Amino acid sequence: MKELLKFRTVSLSKFLLGFIMVLFLSFGISHAEQERYESIGEDSCIECHETGKNDTIIIDALSQSIHAGFGCLDCHSEKGTMPHKESDIKVGIDGCSGCHEDAAEEYKVHGRLRLGEDEDLPTCTVCHGDHDILPSIEAASKTNPGNLPITCGVCHTDIDLIEKHQIRENHPIEIYDSSIHGRSVQGGLMEAATCNDCHSTGGTAHQIYSQGNPNSAINHFNIPDTCGKCHELETQEYWDGIHGQLAKRGDTQTPVCTHCHGEHGIISPSDLASPVSRAHVAEATCTPCHESITLTEKYGVSTGRRPSFIDNYHGLKSQSGDLFVANCASCHGMHLILPSPDPNSSVNPANLTQTCGECHPGISPELAATPIHEVFIKEQESKTVKIVKIVYIIAIVIIIGLMALHWLIDLFRQIVLVTKKPQVRRMLRSEVWQHTLLMVSFIVLAVTGFCLRYGDSWYAKLLFGWDHGFAIRGIIHRVSAVALVIGSFWHMIFLMTKRGRTFLKDMFPNFSDFKYFVQRLKFNLGLSKETPQFKRFSYVEKAEYWALIWGNIVMIITGFLLWFDNFFVKFLPDGFLEVALVFHFYEAILASLAILIWHLYSTVFNPHVYPMNPSWLTGKMPRDMFVYEHPDAEIEEVKK
Repeated sequence: MKELLKFRTVSLSKFLLGFIMVLFLSFGISHAEQERYESIGEDSCIECHETGKNDTIIIDALSQSIHAGFGCLDCHSEKGTMPHKESDIKVGIDGCSGCHEDAAEEYKVHGRLRLGEDEDLPTCTVCHGDHDILPSIEAASKTNPGNLPITCGVCHTDIDLIEKHQIRENHPIEIYDSSIHGRSVQGGLMEAATCNDCHSTGGTAHQIYSQGNPNSAINHFNIPDTCGKCHELETQEYWDGIHGQLAKRGDTQTPVCTHCHGEHGIISPSDLASPVSRAHVAEATCTPCHESITLTEKYGVSTGRRPSFIDNYHGLKSQSGDLFVANCASCHGMHLILPSPDPNSSVNPANLTQTCGECHPGISPELAATPIHEVFIKEQESKTVKIVKIVYIIAIVIIIGLMALHWLIDLFRQIVLVTKKPQVRRMLRSEVWQHTLLMVSFIVLAVTGFCLRYGDSWYAKLLFGWDHGFAIRGIIHRVSAVALVIGSFWHMIFLMTKRGRTFLKDMFPNFSDFKYFVQRLKFNLGLSKETPQFKRFSYVEKAEYWALIWGNIVMIITGFLLWFDNFFVKFLPDGFLEVALVFHFYEAILASLAILIWHLYSTVFNPHVYPMNPSWLTGKMPRDMFVYEHPDAEIEEVKK
């Protein structure tokens, strides 16, 4: 038992001695490593970082930067032990904060990104560079005004970042480069606004907030003061005007600088493409707000200002391209815009003589007080003006009405005289009705269809501009479509008859038609004295007929697809109905122009036919007209 106890005591002693030796050796090794780390100096960095091409470039860049004379460990002082890992030698915001404490304190947010919350937040080196950092006044500096669009564009043109953070601005860097500010900077004017001038808060680019932040320089209510850094006078006038007064009250619907001038793509007012140029200020800048039902109802402002402006002298001159005639800004002001009751307003009755006198020196107060906008003219026009209007309206109705009546009587008499001549049978009564149904349905379809496509046109408003008018237009269009389909089926049944089969045979194109076309072309050009000897139908009528067949097929099929779109969309591939709509619309244009140019000339305006070929009314045409047009055809005489 004593021997066992002795053995255990010796063993425990050996274990304790071994543990103490291991602990001593570990402390010695750790102390040696610590000694080695502390002994690393600039020479040790150079020994490793002068061997590669990139390392040599880094050392050269550092020697020419604003940090020339700094040692490597000034920035990389707490980056681990040898050997370095790539993550150990990177310098982030913490590495710069040792010297730039104020900037590090300010830089917590960049747009919607926050420090410590989003890994995409730009670090100091993204904007300033790393070893090649230069003062902003240096032309080669990344933060020099001339280079800021490129620097900011590193992130703001990165497709992955744009999609990830849902940045909706459309090519802001590219648009800025084409603006008056961008072109000025490119031309060497460093005082022109760049990214930091508009987006930074508190005079430092380290505080850039999102638009919704009340402290943001591009927040709706801060934009005038942001622009006012350069445009002091204009900003002061804006704040004094009605728009600025509303903005001070917190009205988000009042316009600020960017509403009128644009944002990244601001161009000079002298450029005709500018929304505030003399050519476009009325329609592009003032009209969107002053013709908005929502805003005019909210503020009690009368609508119809732009139409009334266009209808008066100034508007008509402006429409003709006169860039010096008065526009909205000429009378109401550009930035200091005030309502007319305000004594300081340029359109206050007491100030009108001075305002109008800028273009019309010596204008009388009475003439200056003449209302410009039609909405006021209707209320204040003089008795003399009313009488002149009434007299002219009566004169127009009587004079033009009598002219039209005289023309209609003459036309009717000429048609009667044409029908008195020896006649040739061209169509049977049923065929005349087929033509009439087709003609009426086509005209109604064209008128109602184009009124839908061009709903803002004068003729659409004239025909269907009344309450529920456009709903009635749709009903008329569809009823006419059904009539066209009925007429088409009627014609198909006619083609099955003996007379119809003969008609189809005579109407079918052949090689002679091409020969006749060449002969007519030579005759019309004076190259030949022989005119084609057409049979029952000429190439003109054949082309018309088969174009009608093709057009009807296209219009009927596409029309029904669009009419019952909710049904067909279940079975048709994506985009099919859109293609059908294009076919329907452009086929309508083609058919309408073909009728106006091709058909009406051959049946009405051709000199030997005028005033018209009466066969569409009576089914008969003068014998001499038929012989002239179809000298090689059989004549079906008509007894008187």
